[in-house]
Amino acid sequence: MTTKTATGYVAGHEANPELSARWRRATEEPAWVRWTLITIALTFLGLFLVLPLLVVLYGAFEQGLAVWFAAINEPDALAAIRLSLLVVVIVVPINVLFGVAAAWAIAKHEFRGKPILISLIDMPFAISPVVVGLIFVILFGSQGWLGPWLAANDIRIIFAVPGIIIVIAFGTMPFIARELIPLMQQQGKEEEEASLTLGANGWKTFWYVTLPNIKWGLIYGIILCNARALGEFGAVAVVSGRIRGETNTMPLHIEVLYNEYLFTAAFAVSSLLTGLALVTIAIKSVVEWLDERSRESTAISHEGAVS
Repeated sequence: MTTKTATGYVAGHEANPELSARWRRATEEPAWVRWTLITIALTFLGLFLVLPLLVVLYGAFEQGLAVWFAAINEPDALAAIRLSLLVVVIVVPINVLFGVAAAWAIAKHEFRGKPILISLIDMPFAISPVVVGLIFVILFGSQGWLGPWLAANDIRIIFAVPGIIIVIAFGTMPFIARELIPLMQQQGKEEEEASLTLGANGWKTFWYVTLPNIKWGLIYGIILCNARALGEFGAVAVVSGRIRGETNTMPLHIEVLYNEYLFTAAFAVSSLLTGLALVTIAIKSVVEWLDERSRESTAISHEGAVS
């Protein structure tokens, strides 16, 4: 009996070189096609990724490091940086709790309304950020549904930091949950059921069984959530009021500087935001590499145990 493998080789009792060569020709593209696709991809990346990055770095450091540092050290810039980092520190843990709980419920349990929960998780992907900001203005604005009650109790949400946190939390809500749901579904329930059968309670099962199994997916989701929280613009622009030194995040502060023709300062803050993005990408690559090594190690251990 002879079978064909996905790599183009023929496996069987005796390999058939002619059949193997024919299979390879049918499944592999000619060299000119491969090089054309590679050239198109590299050109696209160069024009739309590398070139803008170089423009930002050149504009930031064109007048020297002292000018760059002065632009970063300006009070409004420091306020924008502090606010962006504060939002990340608050939003990411909130989404970790929500994402893990939602993924656990969807992947490990069956209940009524499960498709509705999945649709709600995906909602931020389908709604424009500007529309999200408008929705929360309608809810919490001075003329909104809850506006009079909030004003009577001296609670400010719109044009204040709480509104920024709410819209960014809404916009980043799917990232962790969407990383964990397919991972948990693929892993199944067997290990958790075995743990419960052996006498462990729900919390011990989560900490010692579920969490180690999802750690790489959770870290990856946190990285994506962090990147989106730092770069969110549309919804924040609607609810923040763009008050300099108070409600301007880094993206909003960059826009203000650019509109005022302070190009060097705008590029300086942009370079800082770009640096944070590059650090995020580097961490993401390291996590993917560690995850791959962990999978390979697990597969080798499993093969050794079977043999």
